[in-house]
Amino acid sequence: MMRQFHKMHGLGNDFVILDGRDEPIVMTPALAKALADRHIGIGCDQLILIEPSNVAEIKMRIWNHDGGEVESCGNASRCVVALTGAKTIETGGGIVEGKAKGDEIEVTLPPPSFAWDAIPLAYPMDTAALPMAWGPLQHPMALSVGNPHLVFFVADPRAIDLDANGPSIEHDPVFPERINVNVASVGADGIKLRTWERGVGQTLACGTGASATAVAAIVSKRATSPVKVSMKGGSLTIGWAPGEPISMRGPATMVFTGSIDLATFEG
Repeated sequence: MMRQFHKMHGLGNDFVILDGRDEPIVMTPALAKALADRHIGIGCDQLILIEPSNVAEIKMRIWNHDGGEVESCGNASRCVVALTGAKTIETGGGIVEGKAKGDEIEVTLPPPSFAWDAIPLAYPMDTAALPMAWGPLQHPMALSVGNPHLVFFVADPRAIDLDANGPSIEHDPVFPERINVNVASVGADGIKLRTWERGVGQTLACGTGASATAVAAIVSKRATSPVKVSMKGGSLTIGWAPGEPISMRGPATMVFTGSIDLATFEG
């Protein structure tokens, strides 16, 4: 049976979005991986499935490019708000609130957590500066913004070989659910950021990475809220105060809408 899909992106971080509210869709890691494949599928960084929710207007489930299901995605949240008009979204990382702000979409993510077992880490340690190093990267802040992140502040993010360092950090046994890796610098014009996303690799932008990095910069007094976070695909404005939710504002772009026979990709 043919099913409609939407291809959208937030700053180049791209998604295939399926709506399973009226007609349920059984999504599997293999199907998500096949649809995300840029050669034999539609192609995307993340596959998004919209479902009914008992606690919000809709539920959003997220599968990374490698077929692994994850808890949260900031750029996808903005796209789903733009697509559906929903003001509350249930995710694996908590309830996300969203609304239009002019030509952009603003979403509010749950407050960050710095507890080692909420990130999670394999054992207790100081999450403000992990006593660990990987090549040129050392002593990152670890936190959860609905999904797990490390933030390294460096002199020049462009000088870091994320293709070499990202996989080893992502798969380090100290991170039982793997982890997203952010390298950033802070200047007068805000934050410059590159992110290695677990299960995806480098993307043009990462909304939760921008959120985690902004929070880390505010906590360490490198920046004040709100702060502009610039990535290869564009910039987001992130606001946060201790104990409060995180606000993220930026674009959400429709690329095209199509139809596909999901049975073609079910092995």
